[in-house]
Formats: sequence, structure tokens, C-alpha cells
Amino acid sequence: MTEKEETQELAPIGPVVSAAHLASGAMPSLSEVEFGVTMMINAYYRWMVRCMAAAGVPGMSPLDVQVLHSINHRGRAKTLADLCLVLNIEDTYTVSYALKKLEAAKLIVSGRRGKEKTVAITPEGEKACLEYRRLREALLVQPVKAIGFDEKELSRLAAILRSVSGSYDQAARAAAAM
Repeated sequence: MTEKEETQELAPIGPVVSAAHLASGAMPSLSEVEFGVTMMINAYYRWMVRCMAAAGVPGMSPLDVQVLHSINHRGRAKTLADLCLVLNIEDTYTVSYALKKLEAAKLIVSGRRGKEKTVAITPEGEKACLEYRRLREALLVQPVKAIGFDEKELSRLAAILRSVSGSYDQAARAAAAM
């Protein structure tokens, strides 16, 4: 083996990104995070849809699943504004459409709080959420725990991602103003 071949063989690989032209800037690690988040989002969306189907509610989109779980959260009625704020969704029509699908499936019921429309979980919706939770514990949580991930590190990662999301929101506002 020549010295050049040996050097190439030992050269580090990375950063692992989907767009090298973006990683060639001042912060390649941010491109790595973006690629990791993209991979995570796609896997997470696929998981949510398939888990909900296995829980007995097929045909739901990832947003439908997120909205259903958010409505079930703490057993309190929610408004469209509540759901959009918590899920950081700007396009309210997407959540409105999810609400219509969930209500048609009898997983949620609408009501009123003063002039505001509210949505609340139905017994069928709560049952679906509990079955999703049961499957999640068996099919996802237990295998992830077996890998040995440190729960404090996962919580720290979640906090970092929430914090970085604020930078993306601010950058999006700046880009919209250009």
C-alpha cells in the first residue's frame, strides 16, 4: 500500500451531512445537527403513523397523531391557538384539518369556552392514546433503554433542540423580512 493510499484510508470521514456545500461554512456541526434532525423527523413520523395504525387507528398523518396526543395531554380542553403554540405550528389550517379528521373519527369532540371553540379527547381517543403508549413502551422505549442511553443526556439533548429551535424561528422571521 502506498503512503497516499494509507493516508486516504486513515482520513477521518465526516462531517456526516446531506449538503456538503452548507457544511463548508463557518459551522459544519450545525449541518450535522440538521441532517440528524432530518433523519430523526422522518423516522419519528414513520413511527407515529405505524404505531397509531397498530393501536387500531390507521390512516392518520404524523400531525394528526401529534394533535391527538396534545389534546389528550392533562385531560383539559384545548383551543386551536393552544395546539398551534405548543406544537410551534404557524399554518393553523393544517391543525384545523387534523381536528376535523380526529372529530370525524370520534377521537375528539368540540365544545366552547366563551366565544372560543375547544376540543377535548373522547373515551375512544383516550383508548387509542393509551394503546399507543402501551405499544410505544414495548416496541420503542424498552429497546432504547436496552441500548443504554443516559436519560439525563437525552433530556439535555431535548433542551438543546428546543433552544436551537428558537434560533431557527428568529432566522425565519429575519428571512421573511428580507
